[in-house]
Amino acid sequence: MFFFIYSLTSFLIYLIALPILFLFSLKDKYKDSIPARFFLKHNTPLKSHGVWFHACSFGEAKAIKPLVEKLPKNSLRMTATTNTGFSAMSEYTEESRYLPFESLLFFWIKPQKALVVMEAEFWYLLFALAKKRGAKTLLINARMSDKSFHKYERMRWFYGKIFEKIDEVYAQTEKDAERLRRLGAKNVVVTGNIKLAQITAVTKTLVKPEALLLCAASTHEKEEEIILNAFLALKEREKEVKLLVVPRHPERFEKVSRMVKEFAEHQNLTWQKYSNSESLQSDIVVVDMLGELINMYAISDVVILGGAFEPIGGHNAAEAAQFGCKIISGTHYFNQKDIFDAVEGIAIVEAKNLSQELLGHAQLKQTQIKNKSNIAPIVESLKDVL
Repeated sequence: MFFFIYSLTSFLIYLIALPILFLFSLKDKYKDSIPARFFLKHNTPLKSHGVWFHACSFGEAKAIKPLVEKLPKNSLRMTATTNTGFSAMSEYTEESRYLPFESLLFFWIKPQKALVVMEAEFWYLLFALAKKRGAKTLLINARMSDKSFHKYERMRWFYGKIFEKIDEVYAQTEKDAERLRRLGAKNVVVTGNIKLAQITAVTKTLVKPEALLLCAASTHEKEEEIILNAFLALKEREKEVKLLVVPRHPERFEKVSRMVKEFAEHQNLTWQKYSNSESLQSDIVVVDMLGELINMYAISDVVILGGAFEPIGGHNAAEAAQFGCKIISGTHYFNQKDIFDAVEGIAIVEAKNLSQELLGHAQLKQTQIKNKSNIAPIVESLKDVL
């Protein structure tokens, strides 16, 4: 009865939303994803009898690489919901697609040996239909932040229905495991955060400027302004210091570039886009290319990690910590508590105190990773079905 009611509701929502979806599909940001997800344009079903991985974002898609590398390439099937996630998934196999909206999965899903879903993609019909058609269903890297848990607990009956369709759950921490069990999860194993199983390596060696180099990493709306002002305060004292600005989302590259240009001209500083020149000799460089952040970390002295000066949830500090960078983060890192706990030496500050913290950069500690994760149980479970 729940399956029927949920499916009917999902279909009605889909019909009601069609006009709005069509209008959104005309925007550049959604011109590929919405037609593929909601109208199945150029979105044929995945080949059957493989291991199907689903992730939402670019970071999640990159995080599954250690698992992907341990499986036969011809068994790989991939889906994502965002443009950047799809781009990353496509690097693993040609059998990569945008995940259709739930109502369309009835016509789209073919039998697979396993469905592996990253973190918090709780789509009932995704798990239910995959399981009905023979797939072993896994939720991996599962987490449940303080904020999320209180919201999910109020809907425990609903999430219990989802967990009925999930065979195995691999949690990041014991606390996550306990919370997931309270929501109805079964066969829960703690494996740590798989983002620490194989941290992204540099793709090319850059020449570091002969100066203190700051990296404003994975920044979001409003954060660049805070960081630019803090940089200016340090620049007045240390004339040679340079700043790399790496926005989190590619659709903001142009907006951030305009902001930096205006700021630089007003302060009589030099600036450049990385896509125009890789010299890194300007006072401020906007890194407007995907996949370059890891290379910037490798040469940076101090990393100002975005996503936590606004209530976003933070980003992966381990990528910078592997190089021993000094790291400054805001206080809103609630989605990355497990990784922050695994990294020693991160300075946590309120946004209003960033300038003061940056001025005292000489007293900051170099970071280091205290522990990694164990993906062996997940690999073993997947190899059992191959």
